[in-house]
Amino acid sequence: MTVIGFHCSHEQIPPSRLLEHAVRAEQAGFTAAMCSDHITPWGTAQGQSGLAFAWLGAALARTQLPFGVVHAPGQRYHPAITAQGIATLSEMFPGRFWAALGSGQYMNEHVTGQGWPPKDERDARLAEVVDVVRRLLAGEEVTHRGRVVVHEARVFSRPPVERAPALLAAALTPRTAQWAASWADGLITVNSAPDQMRSVVQAYREAGGTGPVNLQVHLSWAPTHEEALAVAHHQWRNNVFSSKVLADLATVEQFDDVGQRVQPAELEDSVLVSADAARIADTLAEWAGLGFDGLYLHHVGQELDAWVGEAGERVLPRLSPTRPEPLVGRTGGGTTAQALAERGGGTTPTTDRAADRAAAGAGGL
Repeated sequence: MTVIGFHCSHEQIPPSRLLEHAVRAEQAGFTAAMCSDHITPWGTAQGQSGLAFAWLGAALARTQLPFGVVHAPGQRYHPAITAQGIATLSEMFPGRFWAALGSGQYMNEHVTGQGWPPKDERDARLAEVVDVVRRLLAGEEVTHRGRVVVHEARVFSRPPVERAPALLAAALTPRTAQWAASWADGLITVNSAPDQMRSVVQAYREAGGTGPVNLQVHLSWAPTHEEALAVAHHQWRNNVFSSKVLADLATVEQFDDVGQRVQPAELEDSVLVSADAARIADTLAEWAGLGFDGLYLHHVGQELDAWVGEAGERVLPRLSPTRPEPLVGRTGGGTTAQALAERGGGTTPTTDRAADRAAAGAGGL
């Protein structure tokens, strides 16, 4: 009994067409959906970059699907804006929206003109942001000075605390998954070798992680294996590298440069490539058995109508997908203290108005 969701790739599909694909995915039998949140694609061949939060309002209104977004707050998005966006969607569509928060990639964040911190520092910043967001979702007025700065922020339109949206963690490695267990309401990762996926799930659960563990599955289906592989190579060859590489590149041209020597066969290590719907379904069932509560399927091509039809006729019926259980997230401060101590060296930022005003006075203001 596994949730089978439809992944909406803003980097690849114009938002107007992506909306229609989401509608058709629900009609085909997908029981949930999620989307990416980029300001730039992974390469010039992809060529799109719709604003996720604007699009999500339309997608939630046009369907009855629960939706999630993978989102990187703290640099391109100020924590108060992240909280306001999450709160607005959750107030409009109770129980149908979650956000998976991650430390981000330079490709999206360099537009601010700020530097790009190392991974541990980005994780510490994320822990601060999550704490701020949860306080705002609880109705608090928040002032915070640390790796992010927030001054007397409040979010007025929000769901009641008993229906607060869940904040999941986005993690690619067991190390990050283990750390995420200290603060997240759930986890999402991406497909890799089965042993790697199993180790991510185990790291999260053994560290006390609660809530659903979801898998985003990159796949390419076409009438022939050769066509499916060609689609994957054209659209996804820039994405086969480790997270240490992908997180630090800045422009589509740089991604094109690193991907130009990738051979088609190399895609099969990171993309489920097949012309056989039954094989796809069987592989998904095996991966669900590694401990995942939900699988979100991302066809890496730009033409999705045929795939949605194939999935509805030959993949989803073999899997009997279920709808996600309602998930309520934590609110209020203090939920990321352990996470911050592990990544931030125990640093305790100031989070009250008196300390903020004292700091301002010391600066001669």
